[in-house]
Amino acid sequence: MEQELDWKNLSFGYRPTDYNVRCLYKDGKWGEIEVSQSEEVNLHIAATCLHYGQEIFEGLKAFRGKDGKIRVFRLEENARRIADSAKGIRMAPITEELFREMVLKVVKLNERFVPPYGSGASLYIRPLEIGISAQVGVKPATEYLFIILVTPVGPYFKTGFKPTNICIMRQYDRVAPRGTGVWKVGGNYAASLTAGEHAHELGYSAVLYLDPKEKKYLDECGPANFIAIKDGVYITPASDSILPSITNKSLMQLAEDMGLKVERRHITVEELAEVQEAAAVGTAAVASPVGRIDDLDTGVKYQISKDGNPGPVVTKLYQTLQGIQYGDLPDTHGWCTVVE
Repeated sequence: MEQELDWKNLSFGYRPTDYNVRCLYKDGKWGEIEVSQSEEVNLHIAATCLHYGQEIFEGLKAFRGKDGKIRVFRLEENARRIADSAKGIRMAPITEELFREMVLKVVKLNERFVPPYGSGASLYIRPLEIGISAQVGVKPATEYLFIILVTPVGPYFKTGFKPTNICIMRQYDRVAPRGTGVWKVGGNYAASLTAGEHAHELGYSAVLYLDPKEKKYLDECGPANFIAIKDGVYITPASDSILPSITNKSLMQLAEDMGLKVERRHITVEELAEVQEAAAVGTAAVASPVGRIDDLDTGVKYQISKDGNPGPVVTKLYQTLQGIQYGDLPDTHGWCTVVE
């Protein structure tokens, strides 16, 4: 397989690997870990995941360092977040210990698919949990299936680490106020597809959503958190409908390490005129720099990047986080787990 894959030219997409791992929740407890080579799931036609959206997932990555070691980034945070998502839609939460064991097991089993150091690629890890009980009444399932699959992916930026333009469209909401926005459920992403495709048709990389209640404050940026740099301050929206991004949490810590002040607060649309740098941050891209933000309802265009290049703060944050993930920089916060 190493000879067949062109590691440096991998796209960000799914490729088959050797194994996935699974665990069944039944009779009030999680069972034994099962190793599978099948890429399919056998579901009852009345499973709750199909009818009532009982589905949650996560995304994290494993990186091969210059020293040959494989590092998984912040798996404990992903374990906690998927447990929170499970509780949010009345599913059985996976334990942190079981999550950790399954992540390390599936990475080790598919070790030959972890891209080599220097390729810019990584092993994407996708845990998911689904309700599998057969029922047609609207109520939580009693049985759940937890699966972790992995696939090698290339860098998120096809054209390199360069700013892209995003837009504001008030006719779309990502989630409802006090809805499922704080949990990583598939329905949130289904709800964003129409707006996202509309933005792509207009030539934008993503939609910058406003808060779903008042339409006054910045919310999420497509499938990612939004951050802004203004006068040496790292600012990210405070909202009850935003998914708590592990990447954003990590970048906030790094920003403090760099001497920046960090603020989680409401950001009005008009304040974009005073922002010096901005980015969409998440597992896939780490930090995707924003060049310009067009408010399609008012016609105002907020030019963030004045020279067409990423700003110095976002660039340093991006390079520092990647350096920690690949083992090039000291992991002073203990974020990486080395796969033995």
